[in-house]
Amino acid sequence: MSKKVEKVVLAYSGGLDTSIILKWLQTTYGAEVVTFTADLGQGEELEPARQKALLLGIKPENIFIEDLREEFVRDYVFPMFRANAVYEGQYLLGTSIARPLIAKKQIEIAEKVGADAVSHGATGKGNDQVRFELGYYALKPDITIIAPWREWDFKSREKLIAFAEQHQIPIAKDKRGEAPFSVDANLLHASSEGKVLEDPAQEVPDYVYSRTIDPQAAPDQPTYITIDFEKGDAVAIDGKKLSPATLLAKLNELGRANGIGRLDLVENRFVGMKSRGMYETPGGTILLVAHRGIEQITLDRGAAHLKDELMPKYAELIYNGFWFAPEREMLQAAIDHSQQYVTGQVRLKLYKGNVILVGRDSRYSLYDQDLVTFEEGAVAYDHRDAAGFIKLNALRLRTLGQRKKKLGL
Repeated sequence: MSKKVEKVVLAYSGGLDTSIILKWLQTTYGAEVVTFTADLGQGEELEPARQKALLLGIKPENIFIEDLREEFVRDYVFPMFRANAVYEGQYLLGTSIARPLIAKKQIEIAEKVGADAVSHGATGKGNDQVRFELGYYALKPDITIIAPWREWDFKSREKLIAFAEQHQIPIAKDKRGEAPFSVDANLLHASSEGKVLEDPAQEVPDYVYSRTIDPQAAPDQPTYITIDFEKGDAVAIDGKKLSPATLLAKLNELGRANGIGRLDLVENRFVGMKSRGMYETPGGTILLVAHRGIEQITLDRGAAHLKDELMPKYAELIYNGFWFAPEREMLQAAIDHSQQYVTGQVRLKLYKGNVILVGRDSRYSLYDQDLVTFEEGAVAYDHRDAAGFIKLNALRLRTLGQRKKKLGL
């Protein structure tokens, strides 16, 4: 404890770990604690978090619970999907994209209540500590950050439980033992890691899945849907206009019913280690296929290919916690500019874990059937032009070939 802290805003879920952190902040720092609980569509009732905070002595005016589902999808998930962001070729960044919003709200509350510190429940081994704290510092450079898992001396689950019992923190029966795996969930995804999932050679047990049915148990008949886009963002399903959060929730329902969006991944954490996680992103998986589908006919080749070159860097910035960094904002501006004509409709077939693009249409389509047809017709393309095009592109290759021939290489 290096600095006197008067008031601290804690990212509080209402679970055992953050309840222990709450009491630890009170006893270790002697600080007044303000709790912040975000509804990001994790699918849990949040009122128990309020009651738990009251039980632990938090003043009613120091308890903040906010429904952030629409803001989360509109201002974080959708901008990310305009970029088709995928980390290491597979991960749709469901946990990563939620952290900057939570950090932003914590700082806003800290300024509102006059707090001089913020705190989170991320461990010292994971990525979330980095994501939270980069966000805090970007938004309030002089903020004090308290990361209990890096400070306290609880070396076992038993010691955490003993601390909870000492301070009359309610402990559910299923929390007394070591959890079989940990879960993080929001409207975009659910992720599970740890314990039964730590051996990457072992298949994920069925009981770990919560957002999707087994693809083998999915309906034998495919489900057809349409998704409408305006300037790169999904706005309607089957012709029905929906708000961002409502639309993603509907895609989650469709994905769940068809066993879509499961991912078993060993990823490279920013802090340097590899970790194995199981991700379920049913709606996001559908959305990615749909967005790429509408881009196929509305984006110029140069813009599309440049986007694909920029995407890994953009995805890495989000994964590593640099949402508020200028380079992410620069990339976002370029990506958003590319989306001005990404408007139209895609048709998809959902079937036993698969998302199959079966049609796309746009008034801004660059697809010209007269140009690509093999049939004779009035087309703005002369086949003979291809000869010069090929020779010019082959010039350097022919020069290299002549050198090899000359030198006998």
